[in-house]
Amino acid sequence: MRIRNIQLKSIEARRYINRNERPKQVRIDHNSTVTQIYDIKNDKATIDFQYTASYGPIGMVKLEGSLLLEDEKARKIANDWKNTRKMPDQIASHIHTAVMHACVPEAVGLAKDLGLPPPIPLPQVRLGTDPKKGQIAGPEVA
Repeated sequence: MRIRNIQLKSIEARRYINRNERPKQVRIDHNSTVTQIYDIKNDKATIDFQYTASYGPIGMVKLEGSLLLEDEKARKIANDWKNTRKMPDQIASHIHTAVMHACVPEAVGLAKDLGLPPPIPLPQVRLGTDPKKGQIAGPEVA
């Protein structure tokens, strides 16, 4: 199975509150959805998707696009989708992972432009000793 030609068709990003209004905690929910599957040939199908990063009452980022799935069972996957709106778990996992890998970096840039937190956890760097464990944490610093 191969995924090719991931392309965005629509970008929508909004901030609902002013930048000076800061809530105490922000919950960021991610959602990747397959909206349609079309078969092209026996071994190729086009998949339309939607990715959303929701910041609750603060804002949201929504991206829509499509990708090309190359698999010997592409026609069967498309037909099953038309009938049941389901696909095999392994295929679904592969598709949603590809969608996230394409959309999350785009969402990070959009969130920055709107003054929203990035939709990924940023790494925490801690220098010194951890009093609980007595071990040094973090990278070496010269």
